[in-house]
Amino acid sequence: MRRRLEISELIFKIISYTLLTVFGLLCLYPFLYAISASISGRHAVEYSEIILLPKQLQFEAFGYMFRSNEFWNAYSNTLFLTIYGTVWSLFVAILGGYALSKKRLLFRKVFNFFLVFTMWFSAGIVPQYLNYIATKGVFTSMGINDDKWLVVIAMGMAAMNIILLRNAFENVPGEIEEAAIVDGASEMQVLTKVFIPMSKSTIATVALFFAISRWNGYFWARQMISNSAEQPLQVFIRDKLEFYTDGENLATWTENYAADSLIYALIVCSIVPILVIYPFIQKYFAKGTNAGGVKE
Repeated sequence: MRRRLEISELIFKIISYTLLTVFGLLCLYPFLYAISASISGRHAVEYSEIILLPKQLQFEAFGYMFRSNEFWNAYSNTLFLTIYGTVWSLFVAILGGYALSKKRLLFRKVFNFFLVFTMWFSAGIVPQYLNYIATKGVFTSMGINDDKWLVVIAMGMAAMNIILLRNAFENVPGEIEEAAIVDGASEMQVLTKVFIPMSKSTIATVALFFAISRWNGYFWARQMISNSAEQPLQVFIRDKLEFYTDGENLATWTENYAADSLIYALIVCSIVPILVIYPFIQKYFAKGTNAGGVKE
């Protein structure tokens, strides 16, 4: 038999659900507005007639964008940075978290302290920039002239994600590891056959963090990638935004759709992949964060 809610509990639930609904709608509205503005006519967009639903329906902005080689080149660069960046960062984080989870590691407390110290005190943008420039020089001496690899490899470290994986690995029962070692498993086999399968929720969550960070990466990609043909989608969108908000360039715009519609179409296309991937990872999100964020 279900327990009847008290008046205070009922009021709390009504207020909570109302606030969550309002907050959800506030988060959803910008995305819906971007879709409406991207497929609305020039007059409706330029005179701010769009509130929620599109007006003077057109799809020419998306058509122009899909026919643009620059767009697809930027998209492929973003996929490159996201896929390889996520794989590399996850590889570093798993190895780092596994090593730091072992009490037998020499100077373990010192390494953990320095890892957390980087989260308390950051060196700042200028030292980080100089470090990337030095790394770029090393890559050039090795014959690696593609700046995308610099963004992938030089930005592969994330202290918070290593800590999440470290805590998740520490929660794996020691008896299971001992049984695997007794059966003749090597250190790498223990990691790949025991720790990774038993921590897949946290690993999936960390992978999502890395993927979103790489997909949305803008600042360092713009600073470090000098070749425009290698720049990712976020830099491409920013360049288009700066170009079409310039008064002189906007004065020569003769298309049937507004320049803002093209920008909104780019924004929508940059969001869609994350929206497609997130539902498949979401079921691991809360479980993975709890498993990695709580140390028993």
